[in-house]
Amino acid sequence: MDLSIVIPVFNEEDNIEELVEEIVNSGFSIDYEIIVIDDCSDDGTLEKLSNLKTQVKNLRVLRHSKNSGQSTAVRNGVIFSKGKWVATLDGDGQNVPADILTLYSHLIDNENGDPTVIVAGHSVQRKDNWLKLISSKYANSIRAYLLNDGTPDTGCGLKVFSREKFLELPYFDHMHRFLPALFVSNGGRVVSIQVSHRPRTKGVSKYGFHNRLWVSIFDILGVRWLMKRTKITTTKEI
Repeated sequence: MDLSIVIPVFNEEDNIEELVEEIVNSGFSIDYEIIVIDDCSDDGTLEKLSNLKTQVKNLRVLRHSKNSGQSTAVRNGVIFSKGKWVATLDGDGQNVPADILTLYSHLIDNENGDPTVIVAGHSVQRKDNWLKLISSKYANSIRAYLLNDGTPDTGCGLKVFSREKFLELPYFDHMHRFLPALFVSNGGRVVSIQVSHRPRTKGVSKYGFHNRLWVSIFDILGVRWLMKRTKITTTKEI
């Protein structure tokens, strides 16, 4: 299988059906699967996914036994995935599924399928409310200064990377926000590609000022500590 599309969701009953259908109708010519990880939603998300499974043959649905957060959902989705490459996107419908192929094609054609490269989406004109825009702006500025991870928008959910290399990365809560930095610290490289971004029209955002800006700043300091203590060196047998 070429690609596994991993989508973490929590209480997205109003968005998940349209999102999966949009992926299916995007006309991907590659062999792919869709993996949706339900992070113990308490609305109608799981029911919508169960109905979709009867219609979409390459849709797989995982469900957490307890609410564990987006990073755990992404990681579990990757663990269960069958593709050599993984694409992630958010379940709120703000990412445009057609951009997945743009990122994937760049990795395969321009980077010659280098597994150490992560291709990250860059939402140039974000369609968020003022609070999310301000908190993302400051968090991105601090992150770029402290981590020097080569990406202007690590918060964009759209990313394509090697399944194998992802599973070599250290796991911790909120790690999904720092995938470019983690790839760099593991000897890899980041390529940023401009992608589209849409306003949330249904459902409620799960992130606010306290769990986006302040938590991110503390996490940045932890990732900086981790990067400074990661040693990558070439080894050969003689």
